[in-house]
Amino acid sequence: MHSTHRPLLPRAAAGAAAAVLAAGLAACSTGGDDDGTLNILIDNSEATGSLMQALVDAYTEAHPDVEIELEIRPGGTEGDNIVKTRLQTGDMPDLFFYNSGSLLQALNPSQMLTDLSGETYLDSVTDTFKDGVTSGDAVHGVPVGQAIGGGVLYNLAAYEELGLEVPTTWDEFMANNQAILDAGTAAPVIQTYGTESAWTSQLFVLADNYNVLAAEPDWADAYTANEAHFADTPAALAGFEHLQEVAEAGYLNEDFASLTYNEGLAALVAGEGVHYPILTNALTEIEAVDPEGVDQLGFFGLPGDAPAEAGVTTWLPGALYLPQTNEDPGPAQDFLAFVASTEGCDAQTAGVSVIGPYFIDGCTVPSDVPPAVAQLQAYFDAGLTAPALEFLSPVKGPALEQITVEVGSGIRSAADAAALYDEDVKKQAQQLGLEGW
Repeated sequence: MHSTHRPLLPRAAAGAAAAVLAAGLAACSTGGDDDGTLNILIDNSEATGSLMQALVDAYTEAHPDVEIELEIRPGGTEGDNIVKTRLQTGDMPDLFFYNSGSLLQALNPSQMLTDLSGETYLDSVTDTFKDGVTSGDAVHGVPVGQAIGGGVLYNLAAYEELGLEVPTTWDEFMANNQAILDAGTAAPVIQTYGTESAWTSQLFVLADNYNVLAAEPDWADAYTANEAHFADTPAALAGFEHLQEVAEAGYLNEDFASLTYNEGLAALVAGEGVHYPILTNALTEIEAVDPEGVDQLGFFGLPGDAPAEAGVTTWLPGALYLPQTNEDPGPAQDFLAFVASTEGCDAQTAGVSVIGPYFIDGCTVPSDVPPAVAQLQAYFDAGLTAPALEFLSPVKGPALEQITVEVGSGIRSAADAAALYDEDVKKQAQQLGLEGW
């Protein structure tokens, strides 16, 4: 999913953004400048802006002769198209930040991106992350950020006031939603389909992958081989059905069609809504505008039907990539080496709240993390995690967010949505030249 796409910049990155909008957008470098300037294209999200600004500040403090400009692009599908177009036209800056997993595969990385597998700094990057940025035998990216959980952020105060417990089954989750609705003080489930926020509608489907794999361990391989599909696999169809269920039960906020992602996060912190199915990197975005807000939230994986093995679907963070069009890659390689070091992790830890484990050897997570991060870490400690489908399969249809918006809005049934998405997926698989499609 578009896990790094957000509509606003954090306060910490506002100055950098202004400089970029004034200068970086006017001239898009395709190689290191003679004056020691390094240009990096990033999405306009709170999380990405905060993390990159922390890295830039630490690096330039140690390298005062280097100036780094962060160029900002839109998020969502528009941002995806910009990245693809600029790679294809040779108009990409020195480095760019983008998703790992299936969205990376859609960029034709073997033709567009530099193979970093021979670089010694990659020795410190974990194999789990490398697998998410690999094409053939080539490794293309260096992680920025930490492991991300996909599930439900919830308002701790609301749970305490209503005497609710963290659900470990879908039925328990729905019972909690009914209790919240009966109390009449908040929306049980926040959905945000407003401007540039449609991607958030996918969580009920994508964050359910842990439960799908628990029921169908070979799901990802069968799906990739066109032997199993969302519409004909009950465990996979369940995500669409759950979204339909919460909508039909009247559990959504009344303004779900227009509310934006940032507004949804603010509503969650304020207790105007109690549950928000979302990625845990949202905590970085909350911290940027409300540092105390992260302490008011908890987190649990999207519930399935096996309470004893209730777990969480996890996402790899995005990565920095080096385009092949960079004619002077030395400065970019040096910055990548810094990002892949414990010093790079320390810079990120000092700049923003840590939201999960790092994928760099030797990097540690502070003991005083927010409650939601501690709950996410507990899933990792217990071994109750599974990757999102996009890290197990290159097949990811581009229309999922529009389809899930229709389900959440009552326009399309879960069964119709799953069948439509299977058709959407087929087009992507054929474009990738996968066997069996």
